[in-house]
Amino acid sequence: MAGRPDCTSPQTARRAASVRLDHGVTMARAVFRYPPPPPAASSETGDGGQGQSRQVQTLKDDSISLEAAGTSPLKAIDKLPGVTFQSADAFGAYEWSARISIRGFNQNQLGFTLDGVPLGDMSYGNHNGLHISRAITNENIGRIDLAQGAGALGVASTSNLGGTLQFFSRAPSQDFGGQLNVTGGSDQMHRVFGRVDSGAIDALGGLRGYASVATQKTDKWKGGSEQKQFQYDLKAVLPVGQGELTAFYNGSQRREQDYQDLSFSLIKRLGRDWDNVQPNWGLAVAAARAYQTNTALPAPYTTVDDAYYAGAGIRDDQLYGLGLKMPLTDKIKLDATAYGHTNEGQGLWYTPYVASPGFGTAGSTAAPLSIRTTEYDISRSGLTAGLTIDLGAHELTGGFWTEKNDMNQARRFYAETAAAPSRNSLQFQENPFFTQWQYRFETETLTGYVSDTWTINDALKVNFGFKAMKVTNNVQRIAGNPLAGEIESENSFLPQVGVVYKVMPDLEFFGGYTENMAAYVSAATSGPFASQNQAAVDYIAKTLNPETSKTIELGARYRTDRFQGVAALYHVTFEDRLLAASTAAPILGLPAVLSNVGGVETSGVELAGEYKLTDNWSLYGAYTYNQSEYQDDVLNGSGVVVARTAGKEVVNTPKNIFKGEVKFELAGFYSKLGVAHTGERYYTYENIGGQVDSTTVADLTL
Repeated sequence: MAGRPDCTSPQTARRAASVRLDHGVTMARAVFRYPPPPPAASSETGDGGQGQSRQVQTLKDDSISLEAAGTSPLKAIDKLPGVTFQSADAFGAYEWSARISIRGFNQNQLGFTLDGVPLGDMSYGNHNGLHISRAITNENIGRIDLAQGAGALGVASTSNLGGTLQFFSRAPSQDFGGQLNVTGGSDQMHRVFGRVDSGAIDALGGLRGYASVATQKTDKWKGGSEQKQFQYDLKAVLPVGQGELTAFYNGSQRREQDYQDLSFSLIKRLGRDWDNVQPNWGLAVAAARAYQTNTALPAPYTTVDDAYYAGAGIRDDQLYGLGLKMPLTDKIKLDATAYGHTNEGQGLWYTPYVASPGFGTAGSTAAPLSIRTTEYDISRSGLTAGLTIDLGAHELTGGFWTEKNDMNQARRFYAETAAAPSRNSLQFQENPFFTQWQYRFETETLTGYVSDTWTINDALKVNFGFKAMKVTNNVQRIAGNPLAGEIESENSFLPQVGVVYKVMPDLEFFGGYTENMAAYVSAATSGPFASQNQAAVDYIAKTLNPETSKTIELGARYRTDRFQGVAALYHVTFEDRLLAASTAAPILGLPAVLSNVGGVETSGVELAGEYKLTDNWSLYGAYTYNQSEYQDDVLNGSGVVVARTAGKEVVNTPKNIFKGEVKFELAGFYSKLGVAHTGERYYTYENIGGQVDSTTVADLTL
């Protein structure tokens, strides 16, 4: 995608994946990897959440490592029930197009952590975190815990109205060694990952650690430019008495040239391979000149938004932390992590709407277009800490999370020359000719929780507790419209209760109820401050309510030597949904007004199971039925209906999802045939037209 406001929406998410969605079957590109991962008796349902009062699945290292090197960890969990993942590339690595939703909640309504460190809502338009693909190299992920409905009380997130994804890094090996993965494929795709483990160093008290480097590069499959990333990860573990001290430092430099967003009408008119016109600078300049001079557009343009010269996403991140796990007594355990994160980023596109200074002046070399950026500068630090107290039949847990997040965001324009491009779109732009706006946002987060897990007898276990949360968002103007203000989201009692009853060694039933709240976003492109209007912000601060959810789950788990499965029913009440109504095309980046527009009711069923036919053959299947409907029409400030959404299906939320796999493992050889069916869904709020057909995707791994 090139022309973008650098934020997410259901419509842009649909567009980014529309090339794939508009064709019934997609085959992933073949990749070659050396050395291949050792086959293991992996389970697609992990431990199935045994003993949990919530719907939980775990993917462990033996399953994650079987994905092609460089594959997004989000794509790895796509096989689990309740999950929908979409991307415009075969690896799911192109961050702008990658979208995950769980039980009808989209990505920025979920919670994400890495080794307990919060990743925010993983929005592409950064404001409170970073994407998992930048937080750690994929090969260093050792476990993924998915809670479809409600995360644990101690998860450090203020956005998890829906589920949570907790990622855990691989531990340094006790033995000296190394790992080298080399991947190649079509479109000049190549990736190299190398890792060296020190092993335990007795002279340093058993200290062990690893250092890894990964570099990946590929041409866009439509041509025109490239996408690349460089990453490095450092991790060390030092035994301290009966506990351990862990330190890590991860860095990422991501450079992605964008694909143009494609609507169905654009595909019908210009074909599925239509894209931005890079490297055809002459065509981009001709289209921009026609717009600026109000003359006829060159073929095949019918509007300057059909394509731009190029667009790109540039992100540099450093994530670091220091953690301590320590038994304080034989009954009390401490788990604490201090962390920091810095980010510098630009999302840019070549806009025909703003000419470079001097265009139209006699003798000027200025282009009739310019580069528009949305720029990010994030510095956040925080601390998570928890205590576990073993009192026999009762296990008490309690803890807190505090974070301070300073974020600068700006909209700038950079000049170009008419004869040829003078700037590299995959580098940070410098020397702007105009700063449209720049704001500083400060976000202070404080959450706390307490919980008691009561083991009544060998068969029955009950847990109950609550979380309290307070988030304060503050904005200060640096350039642009005058804007200053503060808004809070606060709730001192968000309960969670659950029960697990083990009927027999192989069978258990579970159930739970959870309430959650999402904090407001601090940004100039989304959330309460996006209007960039003082009167609107003052009004919102007094009248707006944060989004909330109430989740009920009931289910059963069954596990034997050859089969394990889970069945779950759920119902979610989502209240005070926030909607920003824009006054113009999103690409223009004009302000939107945020308001509460009612609720959503969601009910569904999830089934998943794996059966080991023999020691070598196994079958896996997962089915999800999800019904998500808006409960209210959207009204404007005068009470007039502007969108008849009551009773309509939630956008980008299929009712039916099926995943199936057949696996074979024998003496170092591994193969898998997978099929994924995603049902039809709407991308219009009123469900009038705008329906994406169902798709079936097959993939083969050898």
